[in-house]
Amino acid sequence: MDAGSEIIRLRNLCTAYEGERIPAIRNIDLSVSSGDFVCVVGPNGSGKTTLLETVNGILRFTSGLGEAFGLDITSNGNAIRRRVGYVIQNFEIDPFSPFLCKNVVMSGRAGKIGLLRFPDSRDWESVRRSMDLVGMSSYWGRPVGKLSGGEFQKILLARAMAQEPDIFLLDEPFANLDLRARSEVERLLSRIHADGSTLLMVSHEVNSIPRPCTHIVVMDGGRIISQGPKDEIIQSGIIGEILNMRRTRG
Repeated sequence: MDAGSEIIRLRNLCTAYEGERIPAIRNIDLSVSSGDFVCVVGPNGSGKTTLLETVNGILRFTSGLGEAFGLDITSNGNAIRRRVGYVIQNFEIDPFSPFLCKNVVMSGRAGKIGLLRFPDSRDWESVRRSMDLVGMSSYWGRPVGKLSGGEFQKILLARAMAQEPDIFLLDEPFANLDLRARSEVERLLSRIHADGSTLLMVSHEVNSIPRPCTHIVVMDGGRIISQGPKDEIIQSGIIGEILNMRRTRG
């Protein structure tokens, strides 16, 4: 997509889980343009994951406007998801899983391959290139059940990259990683962004805001409390205020 073109557009958007009357997120106004690296921060339970799931069409918003790539999210979910690389939080991995790393990464290309078709040489080349970019090419034939948390996170990133998406949605990409793995994943995100990709990630940790992040969105209680350029939001001190308020309430 052209640099600066709007990818996500949310206006006065509310999302409520099925059977719930009170929205999990409400009155959301958010724009993400091509080339942005947006980090959504806030305490646990503030609505960050709900926001990502709404953008990806997994949850249906109940009111307001929600568009991705100029398409209504509710009625075009499948078409939108084919253009979104989604790395979910706490992906469970069975230590006895027989699935190989190369096949997990290939699953990211399912939307491009289509039904009743098998991957061709171009698909496998995309998988190999993605695994190489995250430093996991030597794990090509290794079972995913034998990977560490950091290694598996890299495979999930490679899976999203193999999809060749227009935007990456990242739900707590540093969760449960040690300092070394966090540093490696941050370098990967920096490289992905430097290559021209658009990223929207969420985190409940202030120290997990990646250096190349361009914009910060602060959420609490299902609402966007503040948003703007990274330096402006950090200097305002609003993130610390929200987190301190939560600790005081607890």
